[in-house]
Amino acid sequence: MKKAYRIKKNKEFQQVFQHGQSFANRQLVLYYLRKKDQAHFRIGLSVSKKIGPAVVRNQVKRYLRQAFHELEEEIKFPCDFVIIARKPTNQMEFHEIKKSLTHVLSRSKLLMKRS
Repeated sequence: MKKAYRIKKNKEFQQVFQHGQSFANRQLVLYYLRKKDQAHFRIGLSVSKKIGPAVVRNQVKRYLRQAFHELEEEIKFPCDFVIIARKPTNQMEFHEIKKSLTHVLSRSKLLMKRS
């Protein structure tokens, strides 16, 4: 995923937490803030050390980035997203994480219906 699609600065994370909305399931917490002046969405990932060692945390982040990449065409609005991974994600495969992310995005009505 291109660097333009990532949130890196603490100030940007805090803005999404304070002014955005959130949805969650057992595996993921999604915070989002709509941005009308942006051309595309941006994502910030937070994977705690409670998830596991660095190898596992990095794998979860890779899976989440890839899932967003595959869902890119279906996301309705340019938003800033912050995804917080919960404990069960450390034992999940890519397709399970993508399914969980799709569930959270559809609950927040940010995903277009598939035709």
